[in-house]
Amino acid sequence: MSSSAHTDNTSALVNQLITQIKQHGPISVAAYMSAVADAYYARGRVFGKDGDFVTAPEISQVFGELVGLWCITAWQALGQPRNFQLVECGPGRGTLMADALRTVWDVAPVFARSASLHFIERSEALREEQRRTLAAYDIDWHKDLSTVPDGPVIIIANEFLDALPISQFVRTAAGWCERMVTHGANGLEFEVAPLPNATIDETFDDAPNGSILEQSEAVEKVVSDIAALCAERPGVALLIDYGHMITDVGDTLQAIKNHAFHPVLETPGEADLTAHVDFAAVAQTARSIGASVHGPVEQGLWLNRLGAGVRETQLSDGKPEADVAVIRSSIQRLVDPEAMGTLFKVIALGPAGCAPLSGFSAGTD
Repeated sequence: MSSSAHTDNTSALVNQLITQIKQHGPISVAAYMSAVADAYYARGRVFGKDGDFVTAPEISQVFGELVGLWCITAWQALGQPRNFQLVECGPGRGTLMADALRTVWDVAPVFARSASLHFIERSEALREEQRRTLAAYDIDWHKDLSTVPDGPVIIIANEFLDALPISQFVRTAAGWCERMVTHGANGLEFEVAPLPNATIDETFDDAPNGSILEQSEAVEKVVSDIAALCAERPGVALLIDYGHMITDVGDTLQAIKNHAFHPVLETPGEADLTAHVDFAAVAQTARSIGASVHGPVEQGLWLNRLGAGVRETQLSDGKPEADVAVIRSSIQRLVDPEAMGTLFKVIALGPAGCAPLSGFSAGTD
């Protein structure tokens, strides 16, 4: 899509939001995020060096390869079903699945032949990219999990939950009030609803005025759906994202454009809008549905337990030093605590009574 088309779409979205605000009043942060996401991902080319951000599968092939190997162990934990659904939520350009499938065809062809591939993707532009990346495979696309066929299921969701809408609540002298998006003299801007309109856990009764607490009905709904599939079919799910392990106050809403932070309310639809995932809430939701919960653990620890170092050695064998340096630096970016190693977390869901899954404890390596 050309830059002029981007500008036209941004202007159209801003006008749509302003009209909605004038007619119905300020909108929630969740409503704003939802409208922006629809416009943003319709552009298609948002991933990689030429896009706005780079995800783990685009950094190193090792990420998708290790996810593929993990899926084999998950399949074994399910009893090695001969017909099952392999589902990826938010598959981006299809890079992760391409690397994973190449690995499983080499290591466990029975797994590969037993899998039916399904992508949860709403953007038609991204579906086209996924078709090109995985042209050799038969894939069914869905808007959500409700239409995935019956049978055992393995679900992958890498940097999927962070893009789902959140609500933000601000502690005031009167209580917890919702943070809203309105339109003023300087364009779109935040304001706080005048009256308390949220029931917040008493844990945060002592939060100072001005504190922001984030909640996400969208994340809760998706995790509930995934957990139900894991508990009932049965199934196993792998969720990887950036976020925190303990629910706490803090404003994590952010926009990324051209690989740099961007004002959240500026040029909506031209920047990736996300928030950190509350993994404590994810685990609580999954358990309430009846799924077993494994983790969360830090991404670096999980990848190292799965053999990131061994794979680095294999890929480096016989390569020129310059190539070895690239391989090493890309893997280090995934596992290093100063890069993605600790910010990103990994959590897995399974049926009740599911044995420990690979990478989530030292005893399962």
